[in-house]
Amino acid sequence: MSLTKRLMDIVLSLLALLGLAPLLLLTALAVVAESGLPVLFRQTRLGLGGCEFGMFKFRSMVQNAAALGPYFTQDKDPRITRVGRLIRRTSIDELPQLLNVLLGDMSLVGPRPDVPVQRGLYTDADWAQRCSVRPGITGLAQVVNRSQGSEGERLALDLRYTREACVWLDLKIMWRTLGRLSGEGAN
Repeated sequence: MSLTKRLMDIVLSLLALLGLAPLLLLTALAVVAESGLPVLFRQTRLGLGGCEFGMFKFRSMVQNAAALGPYFTQDKDPRITRVGRLIRRTSIDELPQLLNVLLGDMSLVGPRPDVPVQRGLYTDADWAQRCSVRPGITGLAQVVNRSQGSEGERLALDLRYTREACVWLDLKIMWRTLGRLSGEGAN
């Protein structure tokens, strides 16, 4: 499966980047117009084998946001810009992760990559299981719960994905992700 999955990741990411190029350009211009450069934010995340990598996102918060608050955001977080609220609600902020997929740091589908401090949420066995696959732009936890699930529910779904991972499951998750983005459960 891993060669098939990797080829699928590369082909679909390239097609998505080409097809979404106008939206990516407009988003970049909107970020610059509202809050200047840089357009992209790079955050340390943990991937395959627990290795650190820099995950790309469109910057949706004020500059130097990490120094102004915690690694997570809350409802009505004052660090989020107006453009940032829109691109977060529509998940456009996640699109630069297609570059992470091409680089091999991420897959289109897998558990969302954790920040290093989240390592403490897992037992050693669960952590090893979670890190046995590349993290994804979308995953089982995102299509089942979006952002409403508890931390425990998300962890259980991430571990379930690692046990059941296959191309067919990836295709189902991608299909359900597209449904969420088009309105079914989008927030």
